[in-house]
Amino acid sequence: MPNYADVSLFPRNAKPLSSYRKYWAARFGTAPFLPMSKEEMAQLGWDSCDIIIVTGDAYVDHPSFGMAVIGRMLENQGFRVGIIAQPDWQSAEPFKALGKPNLFFGVTAGNMDSMINRYTADRKIRSDDAYTPGDIGGKRPDRAALVYSQRCKEAYNDVPIILGGIEGSLRRIAHYDYWSDKVRRSIVVDSKCDLLLYGNAERAIVEIAHRLAAKEPVQQITDVRGTAFVRRQTPEGWYEINSTDIDTPGRVEAHVNPYLMVSEQAKAQGQTCERENEAQAVADAQNTKVLRFQPNPNLPALQGKGKLKVPPRERSVIRLPSYEQLKSDPVLYAHANRVLHLETNPGNARALVQAHGEGATARDVWINPPPIPLTTPEMDLVFDLPYARSPHPAYADENGSHDGATKIPAWEMIRFSVNIMRGCFGGCTFCSITEHEGRIIQSRSEDSVIREIEDIRDKVAGFTGVISDLGGPTANMYRIGCKSPEIEAACRKPSCVYPGICQNLNTDHSSLIHMYRRARALKGVKKILIGSGLRYDLAVKSPEYVKELVTHHVGGYLKIAPEHTEGGPLSKMMKPGIGSYDKFKQMFDRFSAEAGKKQFLVPYFIAAHPGTSDEDMMNLALWLKRHGFRADQVQTFYPSPMATATAMYHSGRNPLGRISRSSEAVDIVRGERRRRLHKAFLRYHDANNWPLLREALKAMGRADLIGNGKQHLIPTFQPVTDGNYTSARRKNSTVTAPKPGRVLTQHTGLPPRKKK
Repeated sequence: MPNYADVSLFPRNAKPLSSYRKYWAARFGTAPFLPMSKEEMAQLGWDSCDIIIVTGDAYVDHPSFGMAVIGRMLENQGFRVGIIAQPDWQSAEPFKALGKPNLFFGVTAGNMDSMINRYTADRKIRSDDAYTPGDIGGKRPDRAALVYSQRCKEAYNDVPIILGGIEGSLRRIAHYDYWSDKVRRSIVVDSKCDLLLYGNAERAIVEIAHRLAAKEPVQQITDVRGTAFVRRQTPEGWYEINSTDIDTPGRVEAHVNPYLMVSEQAKAQGQTCERENEAQAVADAQNTKVLRFQPNPNLPALQGKGKLKVPPRERSVIRLPSYEQLKSDPVLYAHANRVLHLETNPGNARALVQAHGEGATARDVWINPPPIPLTTPEMDLVFDLPYARSPHPAYADENGSHDGATKIPAWEMIRFSVNIMRGCFGGCTFCSITEHEGRIIQSRSEDSVIREIEDIRDKVAGFTGVISDLGGPTANMYRIGCKSPEIEAACRKPSCVYPGICQNLNTDHSSLIHMYRRARALKGVKKILIGSGLRYDLAVKSPEYVKELVTHHVGGYLKIAPEHTEGGPLSKMMKPGIGSYDKFKQMFDRFSAEAGKKQFLVPYFIAAHPGTSDEDMMNLALWLKRHGFRADQVQTFYPSPMATATAMYHSGRNPLGRISRSSEAVDIVRGERRRRLHKAFLRYHDANNWPLLREALKAMGRADLIGNGKQHLIPTFQPVTDGNYTSARRKNSTVTAPKPGRVLTQHTGLPPRKKK
């Protein structure tokens, strides 16, 4: 049998979630809802909470809400968990509502970053918040994770603070902050939390809770993957790799060839390798895939004469440029971002360390390698927990309803949807999914998904027989991944599908097809729609899947995201060329016709992304007009913390390649006027944009696109401003509105507006 302590075979800190001995409080059983008041605690027979979760969202007991997943997972381990949702942050008193937790406060800003939740891409305050009853904005503070952590310390300064959620994940190192237009320190330093958990945190939070319950000091918990914390110096036994300068990145070990099997490596060295067979036997026995930490095969040969030339990955730490260096050097910031993204594969990532402060006040933020992805049985455990699948009763009106002033839009949106997987290997530079959930696809079993659909049918009020989505970060990555665990563990590429689909990627959609067929055959289920974004370049590899999707799971419109038509911006996004869209559209139209259905694609596009020129946006507008599309709502690039595209925006350099002072410069769309222009090109049909577009087209030498013919982009004259597209003020000239074409919505999750 394999040795599970062997880091090269079964990674440390990958103890199965179901293997822990229950905490003594398990005797209290399962709560119908995790309590939000002392009265509810008393009804459950509790005198205190072991753990209190503070969240910026309203408490919805549903597996799509982070506080519910973590709370129910900890409850499953035997802990008493309370919820403080959207507390008034003006004082520490609301943070004492449930008393002092016995173990720790768990703090999260919510399902969304609080700044993105509160501000538009143009830094304007939003009036709404989909995660708040009544869709009311302003119920959480800016930088909520910082504020909540500070208030928890004020309430009980001796209680550990464990910070998590996407806001913490995306700020684990020094990061560019779009709202203040400067580089900010790691949130670990600013929040003064004891531990930060980044990514999906079930594995880490369960281990930490049990260790704290065993009276281990939180300061000694420094070996859990997926965590970050402050320490004064690198401990003994670690090998530090200096990467604080773009010109001298330090000694970097030879990369493992991702296309060479471990058995082939052993054979080349005149050895045999039985671990591959052993690991597969374990995986078969557990009905799951083992993700192994990939050791450096060159290490034994390079350790001659007792001198270590290449340090082992599991004892290596890369020193990033300090916060003080990054805040004044955008090019060095791009370098640090590149190094960070090279160390995101849990199979081979090394620890990172970054200094904050100088002299006697200097501190290091230490970031352990990413968490080991959950196995299929562990994913089933997480999603099979006893969720009430509705908002807490505290949000209901006197009739027990969650409508009107108590309605929570985010819950309404996912009320009848099912999440079937996590992770994304697309690597789109503007997206934060990979930084948070990772690129390894973690899939539930088909049986678990079917059980959830049956629960929705039988238990959720208002179900009409329609499942609104079977998906996740993407619609069609379920059970798709690398053909070889060894290749997957060794690979350092940021994407499996760019610039083309990797030859080692399994693109078989048969598991998803079988799930669709089984799900729609359930009694009481009339229709199953697919609402998650489709990765169409992957879908075309399986015509059977496209036919299944188009024939049975499209409700008239299908959302996809080509994001642009031009090669320049697409290369900075790491998205496929528009030719992939054309190929998918041909299949979509053919299968729709065969099914006797009139259905349309709804493509999404981004304005003002780094690497986008004015000419690129003009060509996109011409493509939209040629294909009869009119954008109803458009999305301007939003620089979220830690994303690769955000590093481009801040530095003007492309971190997808090696960074130097003379490396590739990226065209950055800055300033209100130019950002407005790029949005205007997407809404070329809106008369309010015509004056700006006329001026720009003339300056670009493209006045030939101004006129009243079909070949022109915009009309010559402006219509009257009474809201009707009637006659222009110029004598003997008339301008009529373009005929209604297809309408698309842009990154809003809202359905397309119907034609009148």
